[in-house]
Amino acid sequence: QVQLVESGGGLVQPGGSLRLSCAASGSIISINDMGWYRQAPGKQRELVAVITSGGTTNYADSVKGRFTISRDNAQKTVHLQMNSLKPEDTAVYYCNLDGIAGWRRFNSWGQGTQVTVSS
Repeated sequence: QVQLVESGGGLVQPGGSLRLSCAASGSIISINDMGWYRQAPGKQRELVAVITSGGTTNYADSVKGRFTISRDNAQKTVHLQMNSLKPEDTAVYYCNLDGIAGWRRFNSWGQGTQVTVSS
């Protein structure tokens, strides 16, 4: 009942910036936590950043100070601003939303968007 569409990935040079977006659609009543995860080849998926319904944010130590997560409740969208990108940031990035849709709880994942940081 809920679908997430990601955009904004691509190839950037070290030190560059990208802005990821994830837009939700469906019979959404409310959204609780919104987050970004990433998975590099051969590695486990890891939490990058989360933002609660109250606006509280948490970041992985590896991205703290460089990445910023934000949400637009009216647009049902979560963003991840990534600055000072490093090669180790290269991964597929997935958004994740938890909330209520159609009078039921949901937890949905985006399709993933590739971020490659390379010269």
